[in-house]
Amino acid sequence: MAANLGGKSRATLSEINVTPLVDVMLVLLIMFMVTAPMMQQGIDVDLPKTSSSGVELNDEPFVLVIQKNQTLKAGDQNIQVKDIRTKLKSIFEMRKNKQIYIQADRKVEYGFVAEVMAELRAAGIFNIGLITLPKDEN
Repeated sequence: MAANLGGKSRATLSEINVTPLVDVMLVLLIMFMVTAPMMQQGIDVDLPKTSSSGVELNDEPFVLVIQKNQTLKAGDQNIQVKDIRTKLKSIFEMRKNKQIYIQADRKVEYGFVAEVMAELRAAGIFNIGLITLPKDEN
């Protein structure tokens, strides 16, 4: 016969201490909450807020032509790079369609086209399209 000497039974402790787990999870949650806004990168896109489909053009599209020798033309008028911002601001103040199309010669350096696009954005024109020709299937 087995005798119970101390009056206490020996039972295994089957409880799990979750305090360290909760502490680690809270620290991870705070880290992700702090770093998540810093991780968002990309191109700033202003999406239209409309339910209608299609594009309504009231004005003729404005085309800016960049020639081989890095001269700019808007219609029949030559424009200097330094004057783009002021001239286009005044032109686009009265237009409803604030979109511009760039038609650049393929020999023009990419850096010059990027400089022109930066000047357009500084003038307040954010809808910029590039005119290209379809590739031949030959």
